[in-house]
Amino acid sequence: MKYLTTKELSLIEDELRSEQLLAKTFNWCASQCEHEEIRSLLEQLAETHQLNIADLSQYFNRSQMIQ
Repeated sequence: MKYLTTKELSLIEDELRSEQLLAKTFNWCASQCEHEEIRSLLEQLAETHQLNIADLSQYFNRSQMIQ
């Protein structure tokens, strides 16, 4: 099991918050967009960031804090 320092945990949490904000922003923009092609692109970007959130969360959950 990989152990993370407090600083590493903090960086992961910051990255998670950033990805969440980006995903929510892209989703909101897509919901307001009337242009179908741009809306689709924004939805794809939001999905990419949501997948990043899942990956980061899994990494975070598999790791333990200490050091």
